[in-house]
Amino acid sequence: MLGFRCCGAGISISTLKNETCHDRNPAKMQIPQDELQKSTDLLVIGGGPGGYAAAFEAADQGMDVVLVDSGAALGGTCLHRGCIPSKTLLHVARLIQETREAESWGIRFAKPEIDLARLRSFSAEVIDSLATGVQGLAKARSVRVIQATARFEDSLTVSLERPNGEVGRISFAHAIIATGSTPAMPSVWQVDDEGVMDSTSALALKSIPERLLVIGGGYIGLELGTVYASLGARVSVVEMASGLLPGVDRDLIGPLKRRLDGLFENISMNTTVGTLQAGEKGITAQLAQGDDEREECFDRVLVAVGRRPNTSNLGLESTDVRLDERGFIEVDAVGRTSVPEIFAVGDVAGEPMLAHKATRDGKDVIAAINGQSLGEADAVVPAVVFTDPEIAWCGLTESAARAAKRKVKSVRYPWAASGRAQTIGRTDGLTKIIFDPETKQVLGVGIVGSGAGELIAEGTLAVQQKLTVTELAETIHAHPTLSETVMEAVELAAFGSATHLYRAGK
Repeated sequence: MLGFRCCGAGISISTLKNETCHDRNPAKMQIPQDELQKSTDLLVIGGGPGGYAAAFEAADQGMDVVLVDSGAALGGTCLHRGCIPSKTLLHVARLIQETREAESWGIRFAKPEIDLARLRSFSAEVIDSLATGVQGLAKARSVRVIQATARFEDSLTVSLERPNGEVGRISFAHAIIATGSTPAMPSVWQVDDEGVMDSTSALALKSIPERLLVIGGGYIGLELGTVYASLGARVSVVEMASGLLPGVDRDLIGPLKRRLDGLFENISMNTTVGTLQAGEKGITAQLAQGDDEREECFDRVLVAVGRRPNTSNLGLESTDVRLDERGFIEVDAVGRTSVPEIFAVGDVAGEPMLAHKATRDGKDVIAAINGQSLGEADAVVPAVVFTDPEIAWCGLTESAARAAKRKVKSVRYPWAASGRAQTIGRTDGLTKIIFDPETKQVLGVGIVGSGAGELIAEGTLAVQQKLTVTELAETIHAHPTLSETVMEAVELAAFGSATHLYRAGK
């Protein structure tokens, strides 16, 4: 989601007063051994944002639900090894950067002292708090949680093995596979040395290397590169494509690229990495850019070239569930696999690999199982890159419109014209609107700038509800706020000019 995109806290109102920390211990969520020999209405395999959202929705609708996860606590990759820890560290990185930027405003801070042990424990506290909340919600809904490894015996039965070796079996009327994904690590870069990291080990923040090589200019590489650079590492990024964040609107990349050029030591496009070799002085990487081949030594290397679905070792070969050539589970529009009783949601079902998409899919699956009407079939899914500045977008992009030979218009509103952006010293942003030239319907929204991830919600609503640029322009936005950039951008689209941006020859 996407990779790393996210879990929330949870509070059970009915149990909040009387529930103690001991009551919310994940171990107490486990059901007795004899409960393993039974059946259930719904078996959910995987306790991430897709799995637990589906389990909670099903329980709310009166279904008997068993939720199986191999981890000690619910939350999945997003909460424990992705969205939450990365955003915690990115917030710290942003604070450090703001202390440096404040000098231009007349405020000088001493160089920050980094207490890595405390930073790690703070991140762990955030994770534990959120995980406890999710566990509490499962208990309040009477969702029976089992910590175990699940493996299909056939299309209606799963065997379970707990960490202590206890085994059991459970049959189901319906099952949902929500086992998520793990970082991809091509064999050419698999080195038996802790100096070569994937995103999971990078988030552990064992130390701050003097020099860090990031392989991959996607969102994971850039987000974690930002963290390490802000904490003092000299970061070099290599990307085999011609630009950062391949597939993202180029208009949105420019402001981010300019900022990263000042933060990172080096960014190399059209560059491939051959082998990695561990030695006494660090990790030596073979780099090639056209005819230029060279070797460079780094203290650590982060491999951030995507994620692969967790579909192996599930026993799917004992069912008729079909996988595609990349290992993703093939599903229809409601998440149903080739076996009518088995569904799949989240990363295992393919792109976009985003937590909020998994959550929506989990709820849609329960609606489908219960014969209820679903939400919008073409639900608009926003995406956010949590770099600094953030990049967020939803709906149609200009490149997708060109590929589909669809006629669109677009407008760009520079944040230099925003009063709020001026007050916080962040005029490097841009708000972009893509719309139909005839109907004036908003088709897509792209934002790069501080807090873009929060601002994209309005754009997502506009695209989802098929609003016109005029309708959005006539909605009063509070002043001074960054949300005004959306209003003034659609003013450009609707009327040809905006209050704070003059266009000659209107």
